[in-house]
Amino acid sequence: QVQLVESGGGLVQAGGSLRLSCAASGRTFSSGAMGWFRQAPGKEREFVAAKSWSGGHTLYADSVKGRFTISRDNAKNTVYLQMNRLKPEDTAVYYCAARPYPIGTMQEQLYDYWGQGTQVTVSS
Repeated sequence: QVQLVESGGGLVQAGGSLRLSCAASGRTFSSGAMGWFRQAPGKEREFVAAKSWSGGHTLYADSVKGRFTISRDNAKNTVYLQMNRLKPEDTAVYYCAARPYPIGTMQEQLYDYWGQGTQVTVSS
């Protein structure tokens, strides 16, 4: 099993920044991709970003391109999501996910492990 623990959420004003972290423990996949998803109140969970194990393949949702950056530190089994120029519509619970394959995907059903989520609230 893989355990994922997110941190770094909070309340921020529009235009501000936050950095989310996701630490993986347990049976970590040495070649697994990791991703971030989010779920706003009353909406379905949606893809945000994903990064391959090697770091050479990155995916972003159109809504966050140019504002969010996903990175990972394999030595620490940690993935990050730097969120800049935040907007009220970014308000959601953000989830970290992992899959035992090297390339990330936008499809949440292809991720095997999920964190408990961290709340991000952006005030206008």
